[in-house]
Amino acid sequence: MSDDQQSVTTKVPEVFDWKWFYFSFQGRIARSDYWLKYFVPALIINLALSSIVPIIGFVVALVLVWVGLATGAKRLHDRGKSGWFQLILIIPFIGIVWWLIDMGCLKGTDGDNQYGSDPLA
Repeated sequence: MSDDQQSVTTKVPEVFDWKWFYFSFQGRIARSDYWLKYFVPALIINLALSSIVPIIGFVVALVLVWVGLATGAKRLHDRGKSGWFQLILIIPFIGIVWWLIDMGCLKGTDGDNQYGSDPLA
């Protein structure tokens, strides 16, 4: 392990830390956490609020942009990539296909990487 990898102390908390999960850009999260603790709840909340009270749904959607970027960065960190790779989503069709495969389906890197320890370890 290199000196850079040894200096990383970011570790997934043992007790679920909502603030870290939803607002921090540091560390790594596994696929299951990304889908079950971010994507599915965010989709349900946004759809429900948008149909009931559109202005509240809009405000929640703005907050979910930050949350989506933070959780997306941690998911990419688990894959050994920079959070900036999320910018590929601005490319029509290719970005969505890449996102579904890379962030949603592929396993993260085994063991520690430059972004922190393995969330499944």
